Amino acid sequence: MKLSEATWTAVRDADLAAALLPVGSTEQHGPHAPLGTDALTAEVVADAAAVQWADDRASDTDSYPSDADDSVAGGDLLVAPPVHVGVAEEHRAFDGTLWVSPDTFRAYVRETVESLASHGIDRVVLVNGHGGNVEALAEVARRVSRDDATDAYAVSFTWFEAVGEHASRMGHGGPLETAMVRHVAPDLVREDRVEEARDGGSDRWGEWVRGVNLAHDSDEFTGNGVVGDPTEGTAELGAELLERASDALCDVARAVVDRER
Repeated sequence: MKLSEATWTAVRDADLAAALLPVGSTEQHGPHAPLGTDALTAEVVADAAAVQWADDRASDTDSYPSDADDSVAGGDLLVAPPVHVGVAEEHRAFDGTLWVSPDTFRAYVRETVESLASHGIDRVVLVNGHGGNVEALAEVARRVSRDDATDAYAVSFTWFEAVGEHASRMGHGGPLETAMVRHVAPDLVREDRVEEARDGGSDRWGEWVRGVNLAHDSDEFTGNGVVGDPTEGTAELGAELLERASDALCDVARAVVDRER
């Protein structure tokens, strides 16, 4: 169930196990990929996982413990509307990038989770598509889970960390993100600029000395915002990434639903 497409009565009457909250960013992804890449990819991973979860429920009841509360273990996954603006000030030199402070971001995500919990949807996976959000989301998940007033439990999941050996190729506007967008929204990739994106980019994130990144902003080490080779990001790779990420998200969601608090 997608929350933005449902009615309030449908949510009231639904059998829901947990919610997936996609979280991304609106920021530069080179001259070839859309500013909304991070929110787009987070949402499609969440959508794919929710569909897979429903299919698993229909075909394999053994996926859920027989002695579990049906209202928890047997329910569907709710996909909440994505958070489109995140912690992205590192891309401020590139036009169109939006950002909020970590404090604002954490408060917004936390209060969104609390809203879900107020309706009884108290198990939430934050499905992240932006590296700059990782630290803030981990803190939000801890604070929510430790707050006895809300009685909610949350964890943070970043899709590009859950794609096996491909994770080391992440970059920025590079092969992984380009592949995902080519697979799920090919019209948004400016194909005539992909080689330009590769040639004007960097092969590594940051400027490192003894394990310390000296560069606070991305324009200090990449001329056009790209890190990695986007020409390697095929639609076929994108399909594989989506399958791996959604499989992993389903596993995480099952663990969150089954876990006792």
